[in-house]
Amino acid sequence: MKFTVVGAGAMGLRFGVLLQEAGNEVDFVEGWQPHYEQLKKQGGVYVTRERQNKHLVPVNVYTPEEYTATDADFVFFELKQMQLAEMLKRCQHFFKDQYVLTAMNGMGHIEKLLKYFSKEKLVAGTALVATILTGPGEVEFVGKPGVGTTNWANYTEKPDEKTNQLMEQLEKANFNPSLKENFMGTLMAKVVFNSVVNTLCTMFEITMGEYASFDKANELSRQLIDEAYDICERAGVQLVNSREKELESINYVSKVGNPHHYPSMYQDMSHNRPVEVDYINGYFVKLGRKYHYEAKTHNFVTNLVHLAEHTRSQR
Repeated sequence: MKFTVVGAGAMGLRFGVLLQEAGNEVDFVEGWQPHYEQLKKQGGVYVTRERQNKHLVPVNVYTPEEYTATDADFVFFELKQMQLAEMLKRCQHFFKDQYVLTAMNGMGHIEKLLKYFSKEKLVAGTALVATILTGPGEVEFVGKPGVGTTNWANYTEKPDEKTNQLMEQLEKANFNPSLKENFMGTLMAKVVFNSVVNTLCTMFEITMGEYASFDKANELSRQLIDEAYDICERAGVQLVNSREKELESINYVSKVGNPHHYPSMYQDMSHNRPVEVDYINGYFVKLGRKYHYEAKTHNFVTNLVHLAEHTRSQR
C-alpha cells in the first residue's frame, strides 16, 4: 500500500517508518521548515529506540507545496490539533478521493477532515504508543518492538475491504491494531486517557511512572474519568471501556508500558510549544456544557495547565 503521511513529527515518523519497513511505500509531507530541511540534508531521519542503535532511515519528504502525488491509498494525518486547519489548506491540491487516516490526540480534527474527505473513506484511531521527536531530523521510539496497541474505526462504523487491508499492514508494522465498530467510543477512550495522564504529568513535569506511584493517583484519575464518562453518557457516546477498565489501562501503561515516558503534552510545554489541553480536557468542558453538565475538574486542570505554560514563559 502507499501512504502519504502529513506531519513528520514523533508519531508521524513512528507510523511512517515502521509502515515503510513493513514493505509499504511512504511519503512524508512536513510543514516545519527546520525539520524538513534537516531531513533533506541528511537524506532521512535518525532513529533510536530506547536511546540505542542510532541509525539513518532514508525517507521521502516534501513540503506541502512541493508534493503533488495523488495515488496514495491513505493520506495519514499526524499533527497537533491547532496545526490541522492550516495544513489542510496547504495540502488540498493533492487530495483526490483517497482514504484519510488519523490517530491524532484530542478531538476537533474529525470535523475538519470531513470538509475535504468523504465520510465513507475516513478511518480514525488511537495509539497507546510513545515516541519523542528529539530534534530536527531525529526521533526516538519508546519501548521494545511490538509494545503498545492501536484501535481503529471507520466513520461509518462499517469496515470495508480497504480498512481490512490497512489492518494487515499495521499488524505487519507491529502496531497491534484492533478494528472497532464504535467510532466515537473508540476515539473518546484515548481522550479520557490523555485527560488524566497527559494533563497531570505536564502540570507537575513528571513521568507517567512518577504519577502512577503517587498513593492518591487512582483517586485523581477516577475523578477525571467519572466526569468524562458522565458527559459521554449525556452525549450518547458509548465508550469501549468501562470506567474500571479505563482506570486499569491508565495504570498499566503508566506503571508497566511506559513508566519513564513524559507525555507529548509535556514535551510540547518543555519546548515552549502550544499544548493541546483545550482539545482534551477543554473538549470535555465544551461537550459537557452542550448537555448542561459543568465539568468543573476538567475546567480546573485546563486552566492549571495554561497557568503552567504562563509561568514558564515568565521565567
